Amino acid sequence: MSGIFSFTCSCCGEVHEGSPSFGFKAPDPWLSQPDEIKEKGKISDDLCYYTDEDGTHYFARVIIEIPIHGVADPFMWGVWVSLSEQSFNHYIETWDEPDTGKGYFGWFCSELPYYESTHSLATDVNPQSEGSRPTLCLHKAEHEFYHDFINGISIEKAQNIAEICMHG
Repeated sequence: MSGIFSFTCSCCGEVHEGSPSFGFKAPDPWLSQPDEIKEKGKISDDLCYYTDEDGTHYFARVIIEIPIHGVADPFMWGVWVSLSEQSFNHYIETWDEPDTGKGYFGWFCSELPYYESTHSLATDVNPQSEGSRPTLCLHKAEHEFYHDFINGISIEKAQNIAEICMHG
């Protein structure tokens, strides 16, 4: 395996080193809410909830890793998933001492660049110890992102996705 992922960007000409890592500051459903709903809800770097006409919605920020062929470190995404009220409450109750033996079902709530809609892919959220964000495991699906999660991606594809994320 190669030690460090690096590439010369075809958009800006700069050399970028280190496996790509991109995150989202909010779950997509939060972003589409009017200000009056957001003002009554709450969002932090790791958690989010709000109440609208459909009820209260709960979200957690997680990490999903996509292996890059021939590279030691994966392509990492900081994404959001929706959780049930019961799962969200348990996650908060065990925040300081995560229950690493208990996972949570969730729905993917971040639209990733490059891929066909990733919204509402079924997931399992796995709490991590020592203050690390939970990791995400996708349920089997006929989707390119699931295929990449299971099989990894080429260096060329990692570069292509990174360039789209950095330059649109």
